[in-house]
Amino acid sequence: MTDPQPAPPVPPGTFLLELVPVPVSDIDRAKEFYTERLGFRLDVDVRPADGVRIVQLTPPGSACSITLATGIASLDMPVGTLRGLHLVVADIEEARAALIARGTEVGPVEDMGGVFYAAFSDPDGNTWTLQHMPWRMG
Repeated sequence: MTDPQPAPPVPPGTFLLELVPVPVSDIDRAKEFYTERLGFRLDVDVRPADGVRIVQLTPPGSACSITLATGIASLDMPVGTLRGLHLVVADIEEARAALIARGTEVGPVEDMGGVFYAAFSDPDGNTWTLQHMPWRMG
């Protein structure tokens, strides 16, 4: 587990999306997929009580993390039902190639009217997409 970076203050009036629960059947398998195949940073892997486990992972450069959890009723969802999480990237071909090189099956890049997408899923069938918006590049 890495030391978490201090979070910046929350400005008045903001609603920061910082954690998305991802329903998986096997936390260890999912943790390996997200760290080894996608390059997410492991922030937390704790067992605060009997039957409870919380794993928090963050995509490179993101302010929003995902959590894999068991034993928490409020996070209980059918496995593999999360759809369409987007990972915004600067170069979709480069990002796609990097994920493929790590063993992730990623669909072809599709141009949807000037916004580009490439889809993939985790081992439980939760779906993700790489998204590239050329006008957002600095």
